[in-house]
Amino acid sequence: MSTQLQDFSDRLAAILPEVGSDRLPSLLLSMLRSLVPFDNAVILHYYRGKNPLVHYNDIPPMEREIQIDKFVASAFLLDPFYRAAVDESKSGLHRLSDLAPEGFEKTEYYRSYFKHTEIKDEVGYLFHICPDQFVNISLSRLSISQRFNRTQIGILSDISAVIETICKAQWAAQNVASASPDNQLPGQLDSALKHFGTAYLTDRECQVVQLFLHGHSTKSIAERLGISPETVKLHRKNSYAKLDVSSQAELFYLFIDSLASLTSYSGGDPLVGYL
Repeated sequence: MSTQLQDFSDRLAAILPEVGSDRLPSLLLSMLRSLVPFDNAVILHYYRGKNPLVHYNDIPPMEREIQIDKFVASAFLLDPFYRAAVDESKSGLHRLSDLAPEGFEKTEYYRSYFKHTEIKDEVGYLFHICPDQFVNISLSRLSISQRFNRTQIGILSDISAVIETICKAQWAAQNVASASPDNQLPGQLDSALKHFGTAYLTDRECQVVQLFLHGHSTKSIAERLGISPETVKLHRKNSYAKLDVSSQAELFYLFIDSLASLTSYSGGDPLVGYL
């Protein structure tokens, strides 16, 4: 047996008795790091209609406000991993560059949030614990490091079934109500995102705004909707005028602020009562 495989076996044997304990997340990440080095790791637990719980993160305390607190408060809604799990029910190991839409680095989500994390490369596990819950284990390489290579991604992919089994054993029975964090945004955030602008925009304008928020470029939106890039630009111009914004940055902050201002939410456009 190879030294690496022996080490993996020993660490896995040490993890199994800890299922259900608070020590398991750090032991699990230690095992993963022994196989494939990474700079930062975060384990996020999502419940439908609620803000994510952070089960583990090793990001330096001085950087957590921008990287974790802001993400958990609202930015997670536009995270490519979150959208892949919610919109497409994706599971297993994925690379950020494979999930992010064309134009991701030009979005306000990237400019105002993601670039400050200094993440150069990110891979993550998505495991659906039950119909209303999933876990995202994010492993990141920062700008000072090399990207994950094909061999390393292959190793992480090969052990995906083992990691999924551990996650399900650890968190499947966790009580959703007791796990809800304090001071969270209202429930049904995905519904709020889906209906953002619907009270003020046409159906097509809403589609264009949604896709821009998700990180799609003008060209990508045109291809998805079967219209010309010029028509996409026209819909964007009209939408901005109706929402009284003049840039993608202002649109992004309007979206975030409208969600943050809600004290209760029962459906519909979150801009109603905000504008």
